[in-house]
Amino acid sequence: MVSPLDRIGAHWHLRRRDKTSDADRLPDPSLPAGTDRLPEIAHIVVLMMENHSFDNYFGMLGHGDGFTLGADGQPTATNTGKSGETRAFRFGSTVQHSGVPSQSWHAAHLQFADGANDGFVSSIEQTVPGGDGSLAMGYWTAEDLPFYAGLARTFPLADRWYSPCLGPTFPNRRFLLAGTANGLIDDVPLGMIDYPPNGTIFDLLDRHGISWTNYHHVKPFRALFKRLFARGLRGIGLALANIFPSLLNIAQGNLQYTANVYPLGAWRALRHLRSIDRFFTQAASGKLPAVSIVDPDFRSCSEENPQDVQLGEGFAAAVVDAVMHGPGWPQTLLVWLYDEHGGYYDHVPPPPAVEPDTVLPRSLLTSGGPLRWLLQKLGMWKKLQAIDTGAGRYDRYGFRVPAVVVSPYAKPGYVSSTAYDHTSVLKLIEQKWNLPPLTERDRAAVAPLDMIDLHAPPAFLVPPTLPAPATAWPPATPAVSRRVRAAQAAGLISRTIPPSTTPRPDATATQDPTT
Repeated sequence: MVSPLDRIGAHWHLRRRDKTSDADRLPDPSLPAGTDRLPEIAHIVVLMMENHSFDNYFGMLGHGDGFTLGADGQPTATNTGKSGETRAFRFGSTVQHSGVPSQSWHAAHLQFADGANDGFVSSIEQTVPGGDGSLAMGYWTAEDLPFYAGLARTFPLADRWYSPCLGPTFPNRRFLLAGTANGLIDDVPLGMIDYPPNGTIFDLLDRHGISWTNYHHVKPFRALFKRLFARGLRGIGLALANIFPSLLNIAQGNLQYTANVYPLGAWRALRHLRSIDRFFTQAASGKLPAVSIVDPDFRSCSEENPQDVQLGEGFAAAVVDAVMHGPGWPQTLLVWLYDEHGGYYDHVPPPPAVEPDTVLPRSLLTSGGPLRWLLQKLGMWKKLQAIDTGAGRYDRYGFRVPAVVVSPYAKPGYVSSTAYDHTSVLKLIEQKWNLPPLTERDRAAVAPLDMIDLHAPPAFLVPPTLPAPATAWPPATPAVSRRVRAAQAAGLISRTIPPSTTPRPDATATQDPTT
């Protein structure tokens, strides 16, 4: 249920909107806003992982627009760097390398290279000192990620789902919530204290009494504390983390769920943030809200480097399995996708996109006075120069990412080549509940409704059997003492065991010699 305080907050955030214009721009202006126009779907679940391109995961799938193969059966795609030409190759390990490749604003625009898509290797050489540029050309196969391969072959696969902009995680996740990055081009918390003038999708849902929850892996007391002091602590926490490295995880914990890429506030944290355990409980009982954002643990299983991608696959498999085998499955639609490409090669040049609004990209590099002095003293100025340098607007999509729609109504084995981006999720929500667009981007977006058939008997009313993931989730953890278990239960320490800093024996930078 949506509380009166939710509605009051939504009214405040949406105060700048023109009600007459909103009424005219409803999907069906003859119906009141908030009307359910797709009753076959009661639950929309969004599972957004991190940092992989379509070709990086599905280039060798043989389903959808993947690599062009040569006479040797291997991809013909190449990029050139200082050491010469690098041909796309299969990684010899599912453990990624730290900090490489890069998906920063600067790197992504270098990779695009005016549509040539030949700057992936050289972008690392220019933006990551000492980084191995060849890693951008690596990929994994169905043998490495069997669950993902089975998911993409069984349910409808989108081979033209683009990230919303040529940039990193937080600008792209902002598009998912508000149809705009509102000027953000990096993942620096100091630049994330703003709120979009037209509000977010959560504001529209709250205004019309539509339930939503963001499920996450942050301990409750930490989540609430950070929401109470969110705007001030973002900057302070980042500064302290640079001065005292031991506090880095605390600063990062401030950004451990998607809903907070725009300031969420303490009340909404209490009302709408729930633990990942609660997701599995509610899925099993058929009590998921109308809209669910399900986040991986960004420290261990989101699939961002240097994580093992098989851990993320295991988590995603657990989420999909919980949805398919819960009593709410007959009326559920789940979208599995990635926030951006992670710097990994993709052969399809991103096409032009509708600019969401008049807000231009901004960077802290334009700062002067005390803020510039502080950034320089904290050692962040050089980092900003590496990641934020370069022109650009929000008038072009980012690179393709993997995306699959999972629903009883999904079209079996279907491949959609319709151009989507993350605002297509907004469009789906808006079309279902007859809501106005947030920006020009989601107004122009296409909902992924061609991937389902609501007019025929559901093909997957009985959930299909999918391949098991290579690594189950949660992974086995070492036995812990009673004192540690008590601290975990109190939320004082994480239950997640941090990844070992010791490289695995098979974690090499070389390609698999067998492919």
